[in-house]
Amino acid sequence: MTINEKLATIQTKFKSKKSRFNSFGKYYFRSAEDILEATKPYLLELGVSVTIDEQLTEAAGIPIICSTATISDGKEAIHASAIVGVDLNQKGMQTPQQFGSASSYGKKYALGNLFLIDDTQDSDAVNTHGKAPKANTKNTLTSKSDPAYKKAIDYVKAGGKVDAIKAKYALSKEIEAELTTL
Repeated sequence: MTINEKLATIQTKFKSKKSRFNSFGKYYFRSAEDILEATKPYLLELGVSVTIDEQLTEAAGIPIICSTATISDGKEAIHASAIVGVDLNQKGMQTPQQFGSASSYGKKYALGNLFLIDDTQDSDAVNTHGKAPKANTKNTLTSKSDPAYKKAIDYVKAGGKVDAIKAKYALSKEIEAELTTL
């Protein structure tokens, strides 16, 4: 089995629970440690090892940590990286905590890149940090006297799709029914 096949096996079977809770943001998340723990059953089974290396660089005076996660079978290796800036102005943190936080974040995302972990429902993707999400900004189309109604009729008659109109407008049931019968 090639290293690509071994990695694909892990990528398709991989499960890592979000076992950590952020009490400030009120969400669960997974850490680099959680990801590494979830890979352990595959290491001996597939004859691979997983390592993470970090390089410290600088860009425009900002410290940058480049974390590289590697899977290897001793002959071949595949690498995935993540780049994270260190916020030296982070309030409430000492310098070692600022670097440690950036390091943890970089490791997590390098591993996520390597194992194709979809974090669209992770805290970073859905956390609003106490701010209300924006309201639906769709226009409404509920009246035949609305100038958009004639445009919608012309659009559908010219071969346009009602779904495209629905993506832009919230339609009343009556308007939608009329557009779908054209």
